[in-house]
Amino acid sequence: MRAALYLRVSTGRQAEQDLSIPDQKKQTKAWCEARGWEVVAEYVEPGASAMDDKRPEFQRMVERACDGERAFDVVVVHSFSRFFRDAFGLEFYVRKLAKHNVKLMSMTQELGEDPAQVMMRQVIALFDEYQSRENAKHVIRAMKENTRQGFWNGSRPPLGYKAVDAEMRGQRIKRKLAVDPVEAELVQQIFRLFLEGDSGSGPMGIKILTIWLNARGYRTRGGACWGVGQIHGLLTNPVYAGRLRFNRVEHKTGRVKPESDHVHSDVPSIIDAAVFERVQAQLKARNPRVAAPRAITGPILLTGLAFCATCGGGMTLRTGTSRSGDVHRYYTCTTQARSGKCACKGRSMRMDKLDGLVTSHLADNLLHPERMGEMLSMIADQRADKAAAVDDRAGALGREVADAEERLRRLYRLVEDGVAELDGALKERIANLRAGKDAAAAALARLKSGSRDSIRLTPAMIERFSASMRERVTTGEVTFRKAYLGALIDRVEVDDREIRICGRKDVLEQCVIGGAKPTGAVRSSVRGWLGDKDSNLD
Repeated sequence: MRAALYLRVSTGRQAEQDLSIPDQKKQTKAWCEARGWEVVAEYVEPGASAMDDKRPEFQRMVERACDGERAFDVVVVHSFSRFFRDAFGLEFYVRKLAKHNVKLMSMTQELGEDPAQVMMRQVIALFDEYQSRENAKHVIRAMKENTRQGFWNGSRPPLGYKAVDAEMRGQRIKRKLAVDPVEAELVQQIFRLFLEGDSGSGPMGIKILTIWLNARGYRTRGGACWGVGQIHGLLTNPVYAGRLRFNRVEHKTGRVKPESDHVHSDVPSIIDAAVFERVQAQLKARNPRVAAPRAITGPILLTGLAFCATCGGGMTLRTGTSRSGDVHRYYTCTTQARSGKCACKGRSMRMDKLDGLVTSHLADNLLHPERMGEMLSMIADQRADKAAAVDDRAGALGREVADAEERLRRLYRLVEDGVAELDGALKERIANLRAGKDAAAAALARLKSGSRDSIRLTPAMIERFSASMRERVTTGEVTFRKAYLGALIDRVEVDDREIRICGRKDVLEQCVIGGAKPTGAVRSSVRGWLGDKDSNLD
């Protein structure tokens, strides 16, 4: 009999320590020699799970056994669990080998081919599978607790971080994530390019950002070129905002687990939390399911912004040729073009005319410093009133917390001095006071976290923003002009006699504060301000 040995350990750590593999090899060789079998091949699988067949050496062995050359007659393993820990997988490959007259033998679980022993092999396989799944459950539970305590579980740290020794527990060294200053600069640059672009070019999409990095020689930690998926994964990883996330995805199937299974802990942040949230909002707005890519990065200035005032449908490019052969480009109502005049009477306007009207109106009216100052002063007044109300509410909650704490202190003093006995009624009173104090403290914390610091918009800031935006919406490449228009306005409604430009004053304020940084996404259609109007008359 010619035998092939299959030797396997489950983890890379076992393979590095080199303990189990030599022992399996020694015992299986001795077992074969005792029966007079010749060992003709050895297949060693270091650090591979037996719950599936994604094992290179295992596949090479099966392929060799089934190639028709009869290279060996039997596959010898230390135990059936070394071959497979999935009952279905074990039986599948046992039968596949048997079709080519190759047997599977376990030196510690010698079984024959009669029905009773086949059933015993299947029972053993079920127990092996159960044991593997049970072990995995306990390992995951321990790793979850490790994450909750702020420690790193040992895989390769994300770009921008390194794992450093934190403390010693027994024989184990616990490690935590620390910022790698060199890699962190690249991470910050990627976020900055996504939001602002390069040298005022406007925000970059993930694909353009990937091309930009590769063209300038930036490489991944492994020295490879960047890919779109890697950049998207980096931009959506909350660890960069200081929030480590573990147990989110099933590693074998890629299925996202329920939110209740996710575990989080705090780590040093590389990106400000507000910046990270801006990136997530832009990724959501740029999602093709939310807004078509052509509406965001297309070469037509008002695609995704211009709408028919009659039906609300978008207006997109249509071309026409005159008798002289000149090609004319128009914005046309898509509803009328798609369904006919019964759906919408439709309207068309030359593209250059509508583009010029919108950009010139914004430059001459909205982006005039005096006009912007008037609009933003209204927002400042409203926010001042709201801040006063918030301060009043915060003061009331603070007094409520202080009163509850004082009442609790008095009750504790009575119990300590022996004046009152800690009976059921007193316990209930203390519990009610604690609950009221905690509720008021939580409300106060929410109120403080939701409040925003007041920002004074100086005339110089408004002047700089106005000059910069007038230039950017009227000149330059269409893609970037479109991004800046999207930062300012929600929609352009084209009617028979007028064109209405709709937007929101609070967005305008954020643009001034942010230094005219475009969002690069299509905004919602909620109306706020209208051109040449002091407020929305509706």
